[in-house]
Amino acid sequence: MKTGAGAAAAAAPWGARASRPPRRTAELKVCATTASCRRQALRSLLAAYCRLPSAFCFLLSAFCLLLSCGLPRAERIVVGSKNFTEQAVLGELIAQHLESKTGLPVERRFYLAGSYICHQAVLGGRIDLYPEYTGTALTAILKEKPQGSAADVYNRVREEYLNRFGLAVTAPLGFDNTFAIVIRGEDARRLHLHTISEAARYTPQWRAGFGYEFMERPDGYQSLAKTYGLKFAAPPRIMELGLLYRALKEKQVDLVAGSATDGLIAALDMVVLEDDRHYFPPYEAVPIVRQEALAGHPAVRQALADLGGRISAEEMRRMNYAVDGEHRDAKEVAREFLKSKGL
Repeated sequence: MKTGAGAAAAAAPWGARASRPPRRTAELKVCATTASCRRQALRSLLAAYCRLPSAFCFLLSAFCLLLSCGLPRAERIVVGSKNFTEQAVLGELIAQHLESKTGLPVERRFYLAGSYICHQAVLGGRIDLYPEYTGTALTAILKEKPQGSAADVYNRVREEYLNRFGLAVTAPLGFDNTFAIVIRGEDARRLHLHTISEAARYTPQWRAGFGYEFMERPDGYQSLAKTYGLKFAAPPRIMELGLLYRALKEKQVDLVAGSATDGLIAALDMVVLEDDRHYFPPYEAVPIVRQEALAGHPAVRQALADLGGRISAEEMRRMNYAVDGEHRDAKEVAREFLKSKGL
């Protein structure tokens, strides 16, 4: 006959397991080198605890966790990108060059929505770097008003990213991808439109289409409309960036905000209106990098320096068109570009 704590435990109903003293389990070292792995490890341990005495479930969970963790975080580089073609091409180009020059495994985490998500991802260490634009960094992330030359904006962003976030802004890649206010070529020719100011006379009869981020950011729709006195027949339609030009071509909308290096603009007979009041700041493409990645892998800094100033606006436009217009794979397009530059 059991006595004391043993008897009490024997008398307790099976459903009252929570009142039992917890059983000790053997420690199992699991890969928890990333935040994701740590969360998975915690879930596995909690599940095993709740299901005891079935130790087999614990061992199985831990084994699956070991298989899913992959390489330790410090032994690889994670490259991110936003959710449009140019970002995927740049991300792939950077990833391939890093693989070639550093010998490190590179994980790709592309199409991470917009600037805010990418910024949080690099701050949280979920990615090591991603391509950004200086004007976006200044207005959307730092919340500052644009002023000065392209060099002034770049230097301000580089200084503030280091001071506020501990992030490095490496050399510009060579092109400025400013926002582009785009209309159909047939409308531009029929109405003799060249500037945004000229188009403002017709926008009360037009429909506009913008991406979500453009609607929300400080250098986006609200301030643009105020600067040029833009009014539309209906509230702007918010849509995915990849659908803007299709909607414009099919006359679902009459004006969109795209990017100056979009390859489909000329191919679809569309026209970029001149920003005659100089509303948009410079948007030089630059890699944003965690200091930990640069310190742990000095070769990464040199590899990124290799790319500084190597991509012109026209070259970026052609790469974008190769993916969007010719439906080629971004990996192939990036590989060909690097080869053409001897990188």
